[in-house]
Order: sequence, then C-alpha cells, then structure tokens
Amino acid sequence: MIEIKEEQERLILVSAVMGSAEGAAESLDELEDLVKTAGGCVVGRVIQKLDAIPGGTYVGTGKMEEIRKMAEELDATGIVCDDELSPIQMKNLEEGIQRKIMDRTLVILDIFAAHASTREGKIQVELAQLRYRASRLVGFRDSLSRLGGGIGTRGPGEKKLEVDRRLIHQRIGQLKAELEAVQKHRETTRKQRAKNEIPVAAIVGYTNAGKSTLLNQLTGAGVLEQDQLFATLDPTTRLLELEGGDKILLTDTVGFINKLPHHLVEAFRSTLEEAKYADIILNVADASNPRMDVQMHVVSDTLRKLGVKDKIFITLLNKQDKLEGTIIQRDFKADYSLPISAKTGEGIDSLKNLLVKILQSRKVYIEKTFSYGEAGKIQWIRQYGQLLEEQYTEEGIAVKGYIPAQMYIKLV
Repeated sequence: MIEIKEEQERLILVSAVMGSAEGAAESLDELEDLVKTAGGCVVGRVIQKLDAIPGGTYVGTGKMEEIRKMAEELDATGIVCDDELSPIQMKNLEEGIQRKIMDRTLVILDIFAAHASTREGKIQVELAQLRYRASRLVGFRDSLSRLGGGIGTRGPGEKKLEVDRRLIHQRIGQLKAELEAVQKHRETTRKQRAKNEIPVAAIVGYTNAGKSTLLNQLTGAGVLEQDQLFATLDPTTRLLELEGGDKILLTDTVGFINKLPHHLVEAFRSTLEEAKYADIILNVADASNPRMDVQMHVVSDTLRKLGVKDKIFITLLNKQDKLEGTIIQRDFKADYSLPISAKTGEGIDSLKNLLVKILQSRKVYIEKTFSYGEAGKIQWIRQYGQLLEEQYTEEGIAVKGYIPAQMYIKLV
C-alpha cells in the first residue's frame, strides 16, 4: 500500500524592524508558534534593523540576497514575514528570493480557516481571506495574462486581473449578505438576553491564555481545550448559576493577538463585539508568560478600538499552576484582579464569590405587598432576583428580596 504524506513546509521567519531587536525576537517567537499551529516547520530566522522599512522589498536588497542563499542552504520552501506585506513587497520578495512568500496575516488566516467550525465562523474567515486576496491582485498584475479582445471591449477581452477582481467582489457581496443574516440572529439573541434581565460576562484575552478552559471549569461547557494559538474561534455562551440563586451568562470570545489582521477584525466584528454588549469583562491573562504585560496591552487596545468601555473589568491572572514560588501580580487598570488556575480550579471559588458580590451590588432591596392579581411579579423576583421572604396575608402577598435595579420600576 502506498502511503501519501503531505510534505511539511520548511519556512524561514523574517522581521524588519526600526526599534528594538529584542522585541522583534519575541515577536518571531510568537510567529513561530503561529507557523507550528498552521502545520509548518521553522528552519531559520532573520532580523534586520533598518532606519526605514523599504516600501518595495520590506528588507534591504542585500539582505534579500542573503535570505535567498540561506533558503537554498536550508532547503526552505518559503519565507514568512512578521508584518503584513504590501502587494508590491510580496511580488518583489518572491522574485528576489525565488521562494513562496507569506506574511503574518496570511498565516493567521490559514489558522482561522482550519479552526472555524460553525457557519458564521466559516463565512467570517472566507470573507477575511477574500478581502486580503482582493487587496493583493493589483500587485501581481504584470504576471496576469490578457485573454484577447479589442480596444474598448470588456467581457472576452477583459484582463484576468479584472475577471478575478470581479468574481472576488461578487463572492464578497454574497458572503456579506449571508453574514448580515447571521448577525441579525445574533442581535435578536442579545435583545432576548437583555429582555430576560440576566447579566452577561464576556471572557476575553490573548489567544491561548486559557479562556476556553475557564469556561469549561465554570460551566462544564465542553469547549475544545488545546495548548495552541486560536484553538477555538466560535463564541460559546453558557449559563452559570451562583450561590444564592444568582445567574450570569458567560460568553467565550475570539482570542486577541498582536498585529491582529484588520481583515479579521472587520469580518469578526459582530463576534468580537460580544464584549461591547456585556455587563462584566473577564480578562484572562497568562501569568506564566514573560510577555504578559505586552499581551494585556494588546487586549486593552483591541477592546478600546471595539468601543468597549464603562464595564466592570476583572483581570484573571491565569496559569498560576505554572509559576514557581509566590509572585505578586496585579492589573492596576482593572476593577478587580484575581490569581487563578483554570486548569486546577485554584481561585475559581474566589471568582464566583466576586461575581456574587458584583451582582448583589447591582440589585436593590424591595419590601412590598403585591395583590393576588400581581402574583406573576413575584415569579420575576424568583427568576431574576433573590426572594428572601414571602407571606400570604389578607391584603396580598408580602415579600422581601433583592431585584436587578433595572427591574425596580416594573415592580413598584
């Protein structure tokens, strides 16, 4: 029997920087993780410090020749640059190095395409891929052939570039229409949540910080957990019942990463905006990662760009089980900081207690006698608040309890 095995890409990572080479090395570490997640193998690295990044080649011409020779010696099949390349940069690098050229954005898009499982996720990824491709058609126009035809004609005589562009934009239009339909369903779901008066907490954080593990630990959601970047893309919402009868919806979101492609941000905007409509933000940070502060800055900057503000912000310093000794960590920008281990369960009870405290602070005390004709309102208190006491009298039903502040007007 003949075994067919897919050949693994052998890739060289390239970074052109104007700042610190140390920061570039750390960024290449992350790019290597991305490449491995996408199924590639890193065989070499190149970092070039420049006064200005060449607009036509990304690296200097001398460095480009050096990379070409390096690729031959290492039998590399391609090059991955740590920034998003312009069409002309990609074209000139391909001609100069004579190898397949990729950039960070393309690798991330490949990972998203492999991991998307729901209809919404697949639509979002394909939309991002097509937008990325459409913006690069012009850079390769010299290699696209003319199909024939005369002056002033279109159709049989249009360039392959124009055919590709037209087909891509037609498909983009179809996908946008499909995505709008899915987004309307998501908006309907959000409105239903608001109508049900159940608060929502969005779980956000850098990719591979442990968001899915936390959701599983709290709710038993059964979401995929893997020690790799962007293991899960599709948001999952689960109900968490807390001590005293409080309930809260937890929504897992797409992980953030440095230099997150703008094509993905646009395509996944409706998914990412789950945080915008949440009452509480649970920011999961990998406390064992030496670049935690940089990652937390990326998360806060992405949330700012999405318009997420005026939320109760809880930073969860996760993966305490990986730390050696006692390390004091805190996020001074957050309302609360808690050390936890979503894997072992350390700190989870403290998190639940904190959520109860926050939800209680959002409630008001009510002491009222309802007529028997208003008995349905008491069920609201049971469902969305906390019923402390209930007595049946001649005047009606006397109750004491706590209700969400926004429900007070409806009940009194």
